[in-house]
Amino acid sequence: MAEFDDHKDEGALRTIGEVARATGIKTHVLRYWEQQFPSLKPLKRSGGRRYYRAEDVALVERINRLVNEEGYTLKGAKAALRGVPDQQTAAQDATISTPAGSPAALLPRLKSVRDELRAALEAAG
Repeated sequence: MAEFDDHKDEGALRTIGEVARATGIKTHVLRYWEQQFPSLKPLKRSGGRRYYRAEDVALVERINRLVNEEGYTLKGAKAALRGVPDQQTAAQDATISTPAGSPAALLPRLKSVRDELRAALEAAG
């Protein structure tokens, strides 16, 4: 669970910057994930300022775990969040039984890095 050092209540609304600091996920990645994951919808106030609810923060942490710890691509993470297996998810399940250093085990992580680099390029451009 993200640890906030802002002395707010646990259920308080958080800005994108506060969420980024607590989770270690850059703000441009959070904005990109909002586009990619329809269920991630922080409140938006005047000027487009984002406010994340506790359930939004929990979803960000789950997406982060799927993508950056478990090696899912964004497409695979979407399927996992929906609870609907797709071909990619099935392929990832198959890679779990392969040795950690094998190319099959590295592929999901490499795809994840590729997706994050694309997000960074889109945010910068």
